[in-house]
Amino acid sequence: MSTNPELFPAIGSVVDQTQNLPVEAQTVEVTLDEERPVQEIESLCMRCMQQGVTRLLLTSIPYFREVIVMSFRCEHCGFENNEVQSAGTIRPEGTVYTVRVLGREDLDRQLVKSNTCTVEIPEFELTIPPGRGQLTTIEGLIRDIITDLSADQPLRRVENPAAYEKIESILARCREVVGEDEEEEIADEDATGEVKTSKRASEMDTPMQPFTVRLDDPAGNSFIEFVGSMADPKWNLRTYHRTREQNIALGLIAPDEPATEGDAEGQSGEQKEGDAEEPLNENEEVFTFPGTCSSCGHACNTNIKKVNIPYFKDVLIMSTNCDKCGYRDNEVKSGGAISPQGKRITLKVEDREDLSRDILKSESCGMSIPEIELVLQAGTLGGRFTTLEGILDQIYEELSEKVFASGDARRDKDAFEEFLKKLKAVKNVEHPFTLILDDPLANSYLQNIYAPDPDPNMTIEMYDRTWEQNEELGLNDMKVEGYEADAQQDKSKSDVGKADLSKDSSQVKEGEAKAS
Repeated sequence: MSTNPELFPAIGSVVDQTQNLPVEAQTVEVTLDEERPVQEIESLCMRCMQQGVTRLLLTSIPYFREVIVMSFRCEHCGFENNEVQSAGTIRPEGTVYTVRVLGREDLDRQLVKSNTCTVEIPEFELTIPPGRGQLTTIEGLIRDIITDLSADQPLRRVENPAAYEKIESILARCREVVGEDEEEEIADEDATGEVKTSKRASEMDTPMQPFTVRLDDPAGNSFIEFVGSMADPKWNLRTYHRTREQNIALGLIAPDEPATEGDAEGQSGEQKEGDAEEPLNENEEVFTFPGTCSSCGHACNTNIKKVNIPYFKDVLIMSTNCDKCGYRDNEVKSGGAISPQGKRITLKVEDREDLSRDILKSESCGMSIPEIELVLQAGTLGGRFTTLEGILDQIYEELSEKVFASGDARRDKDAFEEFLKKLKAVKNVEHPFTLILDDPLANSYLQNIYAPDPDPNMTIEMYDRTWEQNEELGLNDMKVEGYEADAQQDKSKSDVGKADLSKDSSQVKEGEAKAS
């Protein structure tokens, strides 16, 4: 990545420099003066095969990286095209940027979409595959979606009515966001011969349904602007390791390239370890059970695998993936007996290294962070086997997605945004905090990085469950010893009841005979 500020000046300084220049000097040919803010190069128009003009702007976006903004226009046929390309290297990890658009002011957020980026708007059931790069805003992205999808709608209405209706529903949601309808656009175009410049969506007073914009870029060259600082509660960044298929698509490795030496050594080491300790092979088998998808009702399979967690116990990891509707679900359950006591784990988190600790949160476990008054009741998020960073990310995403969309959150918007800022500060370990896991069944686990020695920052407390906890878990009515005598008593009581019933029926028949 280039770090030369003279070659890639900040975009704000480019604007100021351009405003101070006379109009005729704002763009010049690249061969005459390379120090001008915008450079011009003659290029061939691929539509009419005449010479057009490509304008290049080398700039840097704050908190992001250097980019090249390109704009092409042909004076002969009027064809225009705008594109943005990254001027830096491919990042070592992929990125996922997520923004919750709750008000019209969020439509002005700047957006950089590279040619390897996939855009998702879950509320619209819309996914835009990788294409040309763009430097725009969220409003500009929505208007481009309207333009692209509206182009072939008359033809779809005749050839494929089902697809027409589905796309029309997406267009209706998009037009609601930008405050336009189809009739107004057609009327303006018929009256003047060209579409008028509409009012900015952020300046309108009409209500708007909240939605989510997600940029998933394996190359890490996309970006969405945050407001104020990276603690913006509506903005979130997540990184992930690319898969082999993504590295092949980016051209980082060849399709026929063998695995690296480190991977080969890791695989051979695992095989040797498995050969040395025969019992480890018991956990290698994956069981598949047929079932029904809870989302669409079609048949789907659930894969179950037993995993041994060192210094803890065996657990069952279950994964369900529906090929029909795409529904996915992962859950973790304990594979051992019920513990006679409950367990409370307390961890003092002081730096980012603690975020890499493995954590098993069972469905009976409650979780709390007293510093930000966060309390998760048992059953929240189900069973999860991840890292501390992963579960904090999931809590943040669940709260920001679901609670922001509810009416209560909008009424108390400021208070909840303040809470999300505190949660993001905890997620980034901007200050120490305390994590408490309370599991009455003792099926939860937090990795001890000093094992087998005790962890100075972690305390584990075993306690006796109360009668109410046993009642809620169904343990008070569970009897696993001495139930043979109870079964014999129940059988004798049932025999006595049958004898009394037969005696009563014979007396009734005898009375009926006397009456007749």
